[in-house]
Order: sequence, then C-alpha cells, then structure tokens
Amino acid sequence: MEQRSTGLLGAVRIDIARLHATWMELAFPRQLDPGRVVGKWTPETTPQAIAYYLWAAVGVPLVAVGYPLLLFGFAARVYVNRVDSAATRLGVVGVVLLSLVAWGALTVAAWVREFSTGGLIAVGAAGAVATVAAAVAVGASRVGGRGTSVLIAYPAAVTAFLLPPVVAALYSPALADVVFPNTTSLAVWILDGPLAVGGLNELIRARFDLRGTAYVLMWVGISVPVGWLFGMLVALADVIRPKRETGTSARI
Repeated sequence: MEQRSTGLLGAVRIDIARLHATWMELAFPRQLDPGRVVGKWTPETTPQAIAYYLWAAVGVPLVAVGYPLLLFGFAARVYVNRVDSAATRLGVVGVVLLSLVAWGALTVAAWVREFSTGGLIAVGAAGAVATVAAAVAVGASRVGGRGTSVLIAYPAAVTAFLLPPVVAALYSPALADVVFPNTTSLAVWILDGPLAVGGLNELIRARFDLRGTAYVLMWVGISVPVGWLFGMLVALADVIRPKRETGTSARI
C-alpha cells in the first residue's frame, strides 16, 4: 500500500513538473525536453533572470488550476484511443456504413412502431447529421497532425454526439418539449455568464431569436469550442505524459 502511494505521488510530481516546464517553454527554449548536449536553457543576464523567474512564478497558479484539467485529459485520452483504434480499423467508409446501418435500423424501428411522418423525418435527419459529422471527424484524424485533429476532428466528433437530438427535435414535438426549453435555459446562462463581458450578450439578444434552426446553430457554436477544449486537453496529456512512457510516471 505504501509503495503504491509513493508511486502515485511520484507520478503527480513528475506530471506537475512537466506541466510547468511546458509553460516555461512558451517563452524560453529547451525547458520541457532539454537536449542531451546543450542541456536546459538558463538565463545568463540579470534581465533574462528576472524575466525567467517572473514567468515561472506566473505559471505556478496556472499549473494549480490546469492540473485537474490535465487529469481529465489523461482520462479522456483512454477513451479517445479506443475510439480512434476502432475508427482506424473501420476507415472512413466503414464508419459511414456503420452509422448508416445503425441509424437506418432506428428509422425502420420508428416506421414499424408507426411514428408520425415528422418522427420519421426526425430520426432520419438526426442520422444524417451524425453520419456526416462522424465522417468528418474520422477523415480529419486520418489526415494526420495534432493541429488538424484538434481543429477539425474533435469538434466534428462532439457535433456528432450533441447535434442529432437537436435536429430531431425540429421534427418531433415530444423531443422539442425536452430539448428546446433546456437549450433556452442554457442559452440564458451563457448570455448572463461568460458572454456578459462587454455587453456582448445584449448584442446577441438584439440580433438573434432562439427559434427553429437557431437552436441548431447554437449547438454547433457550442460543439466547436467544446471540441477544441477537449482536443487541447488530450493533446496536453500527450505532451506531459507521452504514450511511450512507462513506469512510475505512467501510473495514476
């Protein structure tokens, strides 16, 4: 028990040290992974030393706030790797066919249960959105590069998860009674909270009405930054604790 606790604390110390080194490398070279020959960069003049240690001090509270987010990135990476592995085996065509089969089966089930025409359209529209978004996510991740994955693949994947119920609600009164009131409550919270800075909320309220396709646009607007955040946390987890690492630093 004691050995396991020591290993856990050691892993936390290593993660925090690498997270702070990542912050330092934003302004100074060779902080995260120093070269074996030249080593870690250190300040040589008084102005450099002042800037270096001020930057280090600013990073301390940011690391304290960022470490819980990093833990989320570690956990998310496990599931992302599983999904990515499955998507790699299937390929873009396979993912599209699987989505079409799944949503097609749901559409058939809706027809068998004698859903209304609007209900059938709702299921079909939700399936189309999910299929397109999933294809974009897989295609972007196959292009390669961490930037492409964060910029395109993760927002598309989040869209594939969040948007189908909203699209379906446009055609299904039963879903609309659940989705739209909750979406309105969320919109009010966002406008009165994060977007209240500088009167941005009043500008949005004056120019947009939350009805019809505006619900879809709102959830697209939510999916993109959420996908970016999700992707950046997973990318940060890869930087702080690379997949090839084993041993104490990989146990938590």
